[in-house]
Amino acid sequence: MNPSRPFILRPVATTLLMVAVLLSGLVGALWLPVSALPSVDYPIIQVTTLYPGASPDVMTTAVTAPLERELGQMAGLDEMASRTSAGSSVITLRFGLDLDLDVAGQEVQAAINAARSSLPSDLPTPPTYAKVNPADFPILTFAITSPTLTETQLYDLVDTRLARRISQISGVGLVQIAGGQRKAIRVGANLNALAAYGLNIDDLRTTLSNLNANTPKGSFDGPARAYTIDSNDQMKSAEEYRASVIAYRDGAPVRLADVATVVEASENRALAATTGRDPAIILTVQRQPGANVIAVADRIKALMPAIEAGMPQSVSVTLVTDRTTSIRASVRDVGFELALAVALVVLVIFLFLRNLPATLIPSLSIPLSLVGALGVMYLWGMSIDNLSLMALTIATGFVVDDAIVVIENIARYLEKGLSPLEAALQGSAQIGFTIISLTVSLIAVLIPLLFMGDVVGRLFHEFAITLAVTIVISAVVSLTLVPMLCARLLKTAPQEHRAGAFDRMTALYARLLDGVLAHQKLTLVVALATVAATVWLTVAIPKGFFPVQDTGILQGVTQADQSVSFRAMLARQQQVVDVVRADPDVVSVLSFIGADGSNATLNTGRLIINLRPKDERSASATAIGNRLRQATADIPGIALFTQPVQDLAIDANPGAAQYQFVLDSPDAADLEHWAPRLVAALKQSPVLADVSSDQAASGLAAYLTIDRATAARFGITPATIDNALYDAFGQRIVSTIFTQANQYRVILEADPDLADNLAALDSVYLPSSLSSTGQVRLTSVVQVEERQAPLLVSHLGQFPAVTVSFNLAPGASLGAAVAAVEDVARQVGLPESVGLHFEGAAAAFRSALSNELILVIAAVVAMYIVLGVLYESFIHPVTILSTLPSAGMGALMALWLAGRELDIVAVIGIVLLIGIVKKNAIMMIDFALDAERREGKSPVAAIRQACLLRLRPILMTTFAALFAALPMMLGSGVGSELRQPLGLAIVGGLIVSQILTLFTTPVIYLAFARLSRALGRQAATDPA
Repeated sequence: MNPSRPFILRPVATTLLMVAVLLSGLVGALWLPVSALPSVDYPIIQVTTLYPGASPDVMTTAVTAPLERELGQMAGLDEMASRTSAGSSVITLRFGLDLDLDVAGQEVQAAINAARSSLPSDLPTPPTYAKVNPADFPILTFAITSPTLTETQLYDLVDTRLARRISQISGVGLVQIAGGQRKAIRVGANLNALAAYGLNIDDLRTTLSNLNANTPKGSFDGPARAYTIDSNDQMKSAEEYRASVIAYRDGAPVRLADVATVVEASENRALAATTGRDPAIILTVQRQPGANVIAVADRIKALMPAIEAGMPQSVSVTLVTDRTTSIRASVRDVGFELALAVALVVLVIFLFLRNLPATLIPSLSIPLSLVGALGVMYLWGMSIDNLSLMALTIATGFVVDDAIVVIENIARYLEKGLSPLEAALQGSAQIGFTIISLTVSLIAVLIPLLFMGDVVGRLFHEFAITLAVTIVISAVVSLTLVPMLCARLLKTAPQEHRAGAFDRMTALYARLLDGVLAHQKLTLVVALATVAATVWLTVAIPKGFFPVQDTGILQGVTQADQSVSFRAMLARQQQVVDVVRADPDVVSVLSFIGADGSNATLNTGRLIINLRPKDERSASATAIGNRLRQATADIPGIALFTQPVQDLAIDANPGAAQYQFVLDSPDAADLEHWAPRLVAALKQSPVLADVSSDQAASGLAAYLTIDRATAARFGITPATIDNALYDAFGQRIVSTIFTQANQYRVILEADPDLADNLAALDSVYLPSSLSSTGQVRLTSVVQVEERQAPLLVSHLGQFPAVTVSFNLAPGASLGAAVAAVEDVARQVGLPESVGLHFEGAAAAFRSALSNELILVIAAVVAMYIVLGVLYESFIHPVTILSTLPSAGMGALMALWLAGRELDIVAVIGIVLLIGIVKKNAIMMIDFALDAERREGKSPVAAIRQACLLRLRPILMTTFAALFAALPMMLGSGVGSELRQPLGLAIVGGLIVSQILTLFTTPVIYLAFARLSRALGRQAATDPA
């Protein structure tokens, strides 16, 4: 049966069928979205609760713990981690990949509602949640400045006119304003002046709460007219507050201005953001997990002109960081590599065939297969990204293979003198089963990729589908269009007219092959040595997870002493910024300090460092980060940690360095003892760099021991003391001013000029009905001592935890780093009560490392089964698969020599090699078996003839695949780090396997032929 016959005889129908495939692909290409990588994000939700003035201990027990109890009961929750600091609780929830993000959001809201009765009644705002991964870098960052507006006025504009509009855009997960100078009315109470009037700060809080109101007042409904009732019950300016009467003494009014300073200022003084050295409002936009980065960014950019038109002319909105720039450049570079691969493959075909019509025919299969695949990609909901374009680039070498095999076989019949039509019919009939075998066996290699789970499986799912679809379309084109065009375009060319370099090459190969066949035992030893070398290289080569990309952006984290004040931290952070800005490869620096939802503690700061384009600098982002850390190492009291921003964000919590692990224990004392010891030991490891932890147990606290007996004698309760302290030192929200566009807080505190040290406690007075003066000095009923207290309380699940972050030392691999962490943990004697869990990329690496061998074995088993079914033989598939060790050895040698790790991309390259190199053996064995069956030749003569006849298509297909991978191996553009391991593995594997398998495959074929005959004779002599 010849599946190509109807297509050869019906050229119009075949042509129109191919046009339909081409048009469907072009239509799909118009609608395919563009992204950096396939969507593999975990559904992640962040729950944030702010409670100004609360200590980390109060936040943990009063806010975080009740929320964790309810949130921890949700179905589908994979991980719950919390970070609680002064006034802030952030709980990060990571759900299973199969759970819809909107469903997860509904579950989170239900859990928050259930916990509300257990939360403090005076929370300024209830807990809020955002569908965002806090470790995912913002897709866009804007710096807003103005020479004329105050910081609070500028913040108000950004909040009401910019942030809210952007938040409404589909795909936006969270819009944050850093350096948050939200407008508020701040009342700084003079504690001594209050006491002089017989007042205390708690009296002032109650009075301020009652001075401002905004409640319903009713209406009149008369016989003819109706009235609503309104009044001037709400005060909206600092002037009105200053003039307010808060008490009468000796018949004279005591106004607020007499006992306090009242100013319009920022709601939180301990926040700051700069661009360079200039104060700014920084607006960051994060996408929802799973949202397309470029689509969301394009929607925001399209809206920006309308938003900016409504802003005052003095306001400057600058787009400082744009993640889509590197993504578009990366996709553009891989698109160029795809075009270059197509050109190189066509050149290979021409050099071998030296005939324009013969070159044109297989060349047509490339656009048909690649463009046709785009239509299927659109129907499957995929995107044009680095991995799908890598699949199309590699497929360039695959898709011409089938066409080359067909046209070369038809050309052999033309050389025998047959007419083009007869040659096409006979050649396609003979080669049809081979094409089907090649296609099915190649798809079999991809089956394990299609069914891989977790992040890696999701990541390469589109890659495998794109490649499989392209291969199937290529097989269809090769069995339909190619033989039809051969029958119409090729001309009879008798063999005696073909002579030249290829004939001499064939003659040389024949002589070498005869020598190998004469020394088969030695050749088998070489084949076994190849297997041994492959196993050794697999064990010895450094292991990694995912190539570190150079996106042109560095993310920096600064850490200062745990007792540092805001003003001291601001000065040190600016020193770091000045040094970073001076680097010639740095374009701009954004800086943030202060404790908010994204920055947990006051002693940590964040930097966004934008680098020059990759082609304008000589160093990589990682090298520049190392250089900046060394340059800032001399700044006293602060340390800088950097990491390149990556398109693949697997971590659910941001860390100071690129990789993380978590220590957890039911006993917090165990962590306080063991975490510092482990971190100190890890800092001595030669394969680790920038080791740090988020353990912050050395902050300073003023601990008040209440003399309960004395307090009771004055009628003072602990609640009275807590209220007075909160009023004076907690930036307490005592009232809210409502406007049509926003709400502004009234903040009560002790006068900042008088409350910057522990001596301010002497000025605090408590109300007492049993005291002769009506009030008692705070220090009369408490004893004050300075203690150490944690700045940050972290939980994993609901247990205390410490996150340790680390980078890799120059030249070190992630596999070596993970092994070093485990070895050091054993050496320091980490007890079983303290768990060690790798997080994010490090955890994914450990999972992928255990799955890589399974992936390769599964690919080999799948191919064996498919080949066994196709050949109805247990032995021939083994002969075909004997080509694999040489390919694996070549791939590993290429990676080793290039100084690259065996990461997941390289493993995918090795899996694809399994599909590529077995084609050589299939073409040899198909023809050898055919010669044995039809011509009655001996196995030696049959395999020798098959090797010589198939040499040209074998070389053509190998060089086509090699040149298709060459642009990826040699590429140096944006995102080339991601593609190079794939190119190296394929090029190295093809070169070594091509050299070896041309000689080892026929020898192994003959060895199995002898084994088959021996088994057959034994079966014949055995009694029935």
